[in-house]
Amino acid sequence: MANVDPKLIMERAEKYRDYAAGALSNLIKIKSTSGAEEDVVMFLDKEFRTSGAHEVVIDNFGNIIARIGSRGPVIAFDAHIDTVDVGDRDRWSFDPFSGEIKDGRVHGRGASDQKAGMASMLAALRIISAMGSDLPFTIFFVGSVFEEDCDGLCWQYIVKEDKIRPDIVIITEPTDNKINRGQRGRMEMEIVVSGLSCHGSAPERGKNAIYKLAPIIAAVEKLNDNLITDTFLGKGTLAATRIRSNSPSLNAVADMACLYIDRRLTQGETPETAKAELEALLEVQVAEAKVEVPVFDKLSWRGTIYPTLKTYPAWVLPENHHLIDYARQCHQKLFDVPPVIDKWTFSTNGVATMGLLNIPTFGFGPGQEKMAHAPNESVAIDDIVRCAAFYSYFPWLVVGQ
Repeated sequence: MANVDPKLIMERAEKYRDYAAGALSNLIKIKSTSGAEEDVVMFLDKEFRTSGAHEVVIDNFGNIIARIGSRGPVIAFDAHIDTVDVGDRDRWSFDPFSGEIKDGRVHGRGASDQKAGMASMLAALRIISAMGSDLPFTIFFVGSVFEEDCDGLCWQYIVKEDKIRPDIVIITEPTDNKINRGQRGRMEMEIVVSGLSCHGSAPERGKNAIYKLAPIIAAVEKLNDNLITDTFLGKGTLAATRIRSNSPSLNAVADMACLYIDRRLTQGETPETAKAELEALLEVQVAEAKVEVPVFDKLSWRGTIYPTLKTYPAWVLPENHHLIDYARQCHQKLFDVPPVIDKWTFSTNGVATMGLLNIPTFGFGPGQEKMAHAPNESVAIDDIVRCAAFYSYFPWLVVGQ
């Protein structure tokens, strides 16, 4: 193995503490909701180029990809650079786009979910670029788009259209200082029933689609209780999240009703089996309802539409996988404590990298999962520094094996 001292890596990461915190502050100041990431991409284009990247590309979907190295194993670090919106500003005790640095933390929307991961990546790029030009590995630092709206679509595009297929992907979403090796999947479904409209003053003349939906709702609630449980990922779940109906007017019987379903998939469940479970419900069959999976087809900031079904499979990297061994070693050597191995509750781009594309994937990222999408979001600068060190040292463990 190349003679790389983990203590030296920690010292260099600490050297970039103020830089990384400042970079995150600047990232937070740039609003970048899904589909509107252009300004943050332009900021990163400059940062990557001044931080030592050998090549920087903005693809036609809007992802920004920086490369360092040109041989050996190919490792990708992923940080999605879009965020959810701020919600009710009255629930924030500070400006969500202030990027305020205070009390050892950086504050604002996207601090934990997940611009801090990008700040750690920028610091790691600077550390690695200072270690020589002839590196024994290739690293892609990816600022991915549209994750909040369609998990993993960015990586479908990167692999299938950009023709970049790394050997390893490290997700930099918040992990509470743990190594995360999987997550439940998810999918969206719609149960659509048809009726016959008539004037509301004589409802017996029609067939009310809303009434036809009622027994289906009860059956869906009952089905949730019987879904399987995985010992690592936990239970699959099913929730009715919205009802929509259509009629010629408010004083007319509905001729269509639609129930929206949020389905969380555990290991052993697939989008196909989850859809089939709903179609098999007696209440769905009696109502002659259709179970449909919607298509995501929104326009990216670069004007590209890349349609995909809203299905996001569960994924798990086995605990005895060699990448988890490397991650354990990396954590132990840098921080002098063994890591906790865990999973995410929420969804990540791993649904594509490993769930769809079977690229070995795990996660280690700054911040706390509970901060995601919450008001008063913030992240500890210590976390950013630790992750910068991890990202800088991990590739050397890979080439040393």
